[in-house]
Amino acid sequence: MRRRLFIKRVLSIATVSALAVSLSACAGGAGGQEEAVSAADGPLGAYEDTLVCSMGRSTIANPKFPEGDSYEDNAYTRYLKEKLNVEVKDSFEANGEDYDRQVSLAIASGELPDVMRVSSKDVLDELVENDLVEDLTDVYDEYASDYIKEVYDSYDGRCLDGAMYDGRLMALPGTNYDAAPCVVFIRQDWVDDLGMKIDEDGDGCLTIDELENITKTFVEKDPGNTGNPVGLAFAPYLTSGDYGGSGYTMMAIGAAYKAFPGSWLEDEDGNLYNGSTTEGMKATLAKLAEWFQKGLVDPQFGTRTWDDITALLTNGQTGITFGPWHLPDWLLNNVRSMDPDAEFSTYTICDDNGKVNVIHNNAVNGYMVVRKGYSNPEVLIKIANLFFDEIVNNKNLETEQPEVYQYVTTVDNSARPIQVELNKNTYLVDEYSDIKNCVDGKISMDEVRSIESKTNVEAINRYLADPANSEVTDWSKYTSRMKSMELIDRLTNEGKLEWDTPVFFDTTETMRTNNADLNKLQEETFVAIVTGSKPVDEFDAFVDAWSSRGGEQITKEVQEIIDAQ
Repeated sequence: MRRRLFIKRVLSIATVSALAVSLSACAGGAGGQEEAVSAADGPLGAYEDTLVCSMGRSTIANPKFPEGDSYEDNAYTRYLKEKLNVEVKDSFEANGEDYDRQVSLAIASGELPDVMRVSSKDVLDELVENDLVEDLTDVYDEYASDYIKEVYDSYDGRCLDGAMYDGRLMALPGTNYDAAPCVVFIRQDWVDDLGMKIDEDGDGCLTIDELENITKTFVEKDPGNTGNPVGLAFAPYLTSGDYGGSGYTMMAIGAAYKAFPGSWLEDEDGNLYNGSTTEGMKATLAKLAEWFQKGLVDPQFGTRTWDDITALLTNGQTGITFGPWHLPDWLLNNVRSMDPDAEFSTYTICDDNGKVNVIHNNAVNGYMVVRKGYSNPEVLIKIANLFFDEIVNNKNLETEQPEVYQYVTTVDNSARPIQVELNKNTYLVDEYSDIKNCVDGKISMDEVRSIESKTNVEAINRYLADPANSEVTDWSKYTSRMKSMELIDRLTNEGKLEWDTPVFFDTTETMRTNNADLNKLQEETFVAIVTGSKPVDEFDAFVDAWSSRGGEQITKEVQEIIDAQ
């Protein structure tokens, strides 16, 4: 009965999507070889005869392919054929939500490709429950290279466990390394112009009071000379599920009150709770409401779009913003383009004890699955070895495989025939260590571990050679690596990060039906409290409404799942 219900649900999705998007079917089709092809032993043993592997491919609009190349035929797929004798045939290609719809179509039609990416744990749950994907436990144990196993081991089980069912590995999960904390980016050129002194102890941590004083000075002095300065500008949703999505949120401020909205955590007594409903969340909203009344929070908070807030930064109306460590690479670079004198320093917010409260990200980001009955399920593990061990760790890649090296440095990662990322949980501090030591001349470029780090060293060295006339891209690499990464490395080494681990990242039945309503309730209430439309004590009524409109039932469902595990 469960299988029929699932197929009915997927068919309904497929029927609707078929009206909106045409299936981009490619040569090869779904369902490849059914008889196993022999392969040489070892993590990178090649197949004796060509192994055909059909794939569902998630694409982007501009992957920056060289002329003539495609997702099915490119340097990566050619290298895969050369090294492992595996030929890729794309069953379908699509971008974003269209890709998820095509996965649904493939499932509904019973024509799954041999290998595909699954974005949602919900879909993986259904695939496993309906026996549609291969058990990868044994092939992982036998074929995964030592380095790949090190990558997963760095998460202390939190990553592989996300794809385990009854102790069996049913997918190869992508990794999601910790990127805490949420960073506060402050216009350093304004600080200098105003003769301000901030973070005098140099620990990279600001208290709530220090942040308030900096904001007040910027609003009063208008260092951007706009005539209409704005203090702290936030997106109306205010919160984020992880640090990678923390741009324009209050996550750094909330951390000072141990507020982790949306996260499922346990208290000291083992009681489950949702971070949106805590006293720490109430205290955060109270502080933002106080700042709003003082004119330190954007007076148009609640109505500004993402682009509106970006415009405040680029126009010089605000000089303080919040986001992930890599914000300079794709957002603050716009500020630098508009104002070549713009400089940002990086900080985070600490609590009254000088600690920076942080939570672990969901260690899983997407899944690669193999369809049930495919002849050689171990091919997925071999592909992972090739792209995330052999290529990543080959220090001579540029000379030995120049075409592949060009792809690593210039073409989007979606071109790879494995569409998840596999990075150690220590990725950020490892990369910073290599970059810093190489820039300082303590290690040679040959000793830098990754190709990405080498290209970042080159960009940073170009910036340092002539900061005043540097390219914006070189400036952004310097700011994100030598400032943001340096901050994370320093906080880690000094033991300033106070970690907590969410106990649940998945979706329950009531979440599927009620989350949209609960999220709307949360955003509307939080905006109303901050802007003063509702008193701070309205938070208590929000908690009651959240519970009665599905939150209490969701909490029970989460607890049942945790107990079962």
